[in-house]
Amino acid sequence: MTLTRRDLLKLMGINGAAGLLSRARVAEIFSGLTAALVENTGSRGDILVCIFQRGGMDGLNAVIPYGDPNYYRLRSSLRIPEPKSGAEKTAIDLDGFFGLHPSLFPLKNIWDEQTLAIVHAVGSPFPTHSHFDAMDFMEHGSPGDKNLQSGWLARQLETSGSQNLSPLRAVSIGTMVQSSLQGSVSAVALSSVDEFRFGRRYDIPSLFEFENSVASSFKFGSPLDSAASVAFQAAEIVDSISIDGRLSAPSVEYPESDFGQSMRLLAQLIKAEVGLEAATVDIGGWDTHIDQGAIEGQMPRLLSDLSESLNAFYHDMGEEMGHITIVTMSDFGRRVTENAGGGTDHGYGNVMFVIGRNIAGGKVYGQWPGLAPENLADPGDLAVTTDFRTVLGEIVQKRLLNDRLAEVFPGFVQPKFLGLAK
Repeated sequence: MTLTRRDLLKLMGINGAAGLLSRARVAEIFSGLTAALVENTGSRGDILVCIFQRGGMDGLNAVIPYGDPNYYRLRSSLRIPEPKSGAEKTAIDLDGFFGLHPSLFPLKNIWDEQTLAIVHAVGSPFPTHSHFDAMDFMEHGSPGDKNLQSGWLARQLETSGSQNLSPLRAVSIGTMVQSSLQGSVSAVALSSVDEFRFGRRYDIPSLFEFENSVASSFKFGSPLDSAASVAFQAAEIVDSISIDGRLSAPSVEYPESDFGQSMRLLAQLIKAEVGLEAATVDIGGWDTHIDQGAIEGQMPRLLSDLSESLNAFYHDMGEEMGHITIVTMSDFGRRVTENAGGGTDHGYGNVMFVIGRNIAGGKVYGQWPGLAPENLADPGDLAVTTDFRTVLGEIVQKRLLNDRLAEVFPGFVQPKFLGLAK
């Protein structure tokens, strides 16, 4: 965004005036800056929740290929015991070949309901061990192409045909809008209701005069004006649903972690029917080079947080999961062989989870390449046999009802879908 001199003066004026008041008073002043109208004519498809596991999750220890003998040959201390091995904690059997890490036990009931699908050996066709490049390519939906500026999820919203005018149509739960949502469709970053809502409680004429003055300064057609308008409208909606009680308490208990509370907030927004169509949520810490942990430690704690939070959200939403699809992704997987620091280095192939009542779950999808030396990707990584865009493309077409895949994923020729979405 290019800011003009007028834009900078606006910001300086707001900050200067705000400095005369307490933070609480400033929050109140902005109420009513714009009359927010949620004209939600409705998305034709599901609400899509995209969860990005920042740092590169070790998919081989999240969904263990215990049926591949090379897994136990290549991992000495980080390996997860196979089911019925006699160990205290083992992999949770899924299909006789793959098993869940024991810390993912909260997802087993969703698997048993056949509403959780897993895709293994999935990733980008452009191999890179750079976090920055890997995340950039996945969020922009353009492996190997650094010229595409918009995100794949933003392009999905642009081409969906939805007439939804809600400023909360696209939300990143957190402090920043994810790259996947960057584009012509406005998206809002929301980390908490208390930090975002304004709420008018003071009927003081001078405050309303200040409020009107600020509002009038955002009417000159600059990019800042448009962004400000969306933010003010979104804040007004959050404020109103907080006051009228639509941000109800959850029906289940969520973990107190950042990710758990992010999923809790997301559930509240969906229940409040604010016109949400797409949401992104981050969960970081997956770059486990040192002291990764097998049954206990850094990665098992992350897996517990992930599974407990997803399980809470799933059961909190109840029947609403009939029109919600959750998909997870990560930068890349980890090296098959563990390193000397008790961790794993950057790898290639990984795991994606897809959850929803219209997902053909209870199955691990994708072609397993095997962990024999001749089947590994250089320099010793799980090979990628399924392009991540194949998974996302099927969700976009079948669950979001958008056939314009060539625009959502430019240059990608969609192969036959996996059949994971109904």
